[in-house]
Amino acid sequence: MAEKKQKTYKVSQEHEKCIGCGACVSLSDNWEIGNDGKARPKKTTITEKELKSNKDAENSCPVHCIHVK
Repeated sequence: MAEKKQKTYKVSQEHEKCIGCGACVSLSDNWEIGNDGKARPKKTTITEKELKSNKDAENSCPVHCIHVK
C-alpha cells in the first residue's frame, strides 16, 4: 500500500519589514524572536497540522510581512 504524502505549505517572511511586536511568536510555536529583535520562522516548510497556528501568525502581523502558501 502506498504511503499517503502529507501536504506541505511554505512559510516566508519579509524580514526587513518586521517590527518585532511578537504577535506571531505568541500564536505559533514556529516563530521566535532573533538576536536582532525581529521574529523569524523556525521552519519554512510546515505540515497541515502546523497550518492553523502559522496562518494565525500571518493574520496577526500588523505589517503583513508573514506569508503562508
